Order: sequence, then C-alpha cells, then structure tokens
Amino acid sequence: MATASLAARLAAALPQTQCTRCGYPDCAAYAHAMAQGEADINRCPPGGAEGIARLATITGHPLPILDPEVGVEEPRGVAVIDEDWCIGCTLCLAACPTDTIVGANKFMHTVVPEHCTGCALCVPACPVDCIAMENASGQATGWAAWSLAQAADAQARYAARQSRLARADEADRAGDLASAGADKQSTIEAALARARARRSPS
Repeated sequence: MATASLAARLAAALPQTQCTRCGYPDCAAYAHAMAQGEADINRCPPGGAEGIARLATITGHPLPILDPEVGVEEPRGVAVIDEDWCIGCTLCLAACPTDTIVGANKFMHTVVPEHCTGCALCVPACPVDCIAMENASGQATGWAAWSLAQAADAQARYAARQSRLARADEADRAGDLASAGADKQSTIEAALARARARRSPS
C-alpha cells in the first residue's frame, strides 16, 4: 500500500484531537510517521485501547498496550475558563488547535464546549492558571468518549485554522515586502534628488 494512502487510512482512525501527546505536531503527522514505519501504533491516549486496535487492523501489527510514555487512557475532558480571572491575553487562543476559544485581546475569553477536543494545550499556555479541564464523558474513555462525527468536526476545524494561519502569514509577508519596496523606492528617490542637486548650477 502506498504511504500516502496508508497514512490517510491511519489518520481516519485517529480521534483528531490534535493534542500532540503522541510526540507529533498533529494527528496527520503521526499518521504519516506510522505509515512510514517511524512511529508505533500505541501513542494515542485519546484513542485508547480501541484506537490502537483500529490501527493494528489497518497495519497488521500485533496489538500492543498504550505506551505509558504518552500518558493513560482517561475520560475526555473539556476546557473551562474561570472568567473572573481571565485577563484576555489571547495566549490560549493561539494554543487552541481548533479555534474553540472565543475572545479578543484584553477581553474575557470563553470555551465553546461542543467543539473542545480536550487536548488541554490551552492549560499550560495560560499565565494566570484560569483554565481547568473538566470531565465531559463520565466513565467513558477513548473512542467510547468520542465519535466519528466529533473527530470529523475537529479535523475540519483544525484544517480551517491551518488555512487561516497560512493566509495570515502570506499577508504578513506581503506587507513586509511592500514595506521593503516602499523603503527601497524612498532610498532611490532620495539618491536621485541628491544627484540632481549636485548637477544643478549653484
């Protein structure tokens, strides 16, 4: 099976929480590493034992237990912001991989719970420790605490965020180039003015 095709199948078997606990920057990168034989199939805590079984079925690998290095299988969490302590620094917005947190600079932020993947990346990003993870699935863990629809929504939101950030980067680069071009043009015009002044009769 071609690497790209295998990576796509493996990605579809991941919960798409984009939590990075596997050691890769996102679920797609982890799937690609597995497809290339560079990563084991037991490094996804949100997928849990059932997730490992799905990956084992696709790859034909033996069924291992979850690697304790990446954590444990546990109920799905949802981030909750203590709005009385939020200072509106926007660091949690930058950390959230699915644009689940709503807010603006120096204004109170809040989490849209139905879109929260439980990745917990916002927690260490908060300088005033006003974000906590609360149990959102009771005793259910792994894929029992998550659905294919939720995984698809998380993947779509992550892709939309990546596209937005790429557009912002392009706009920033274009602005830098325009600014550099304007500075260069000003320098040239100043040099020409000096040259004309030297040639003009006194």
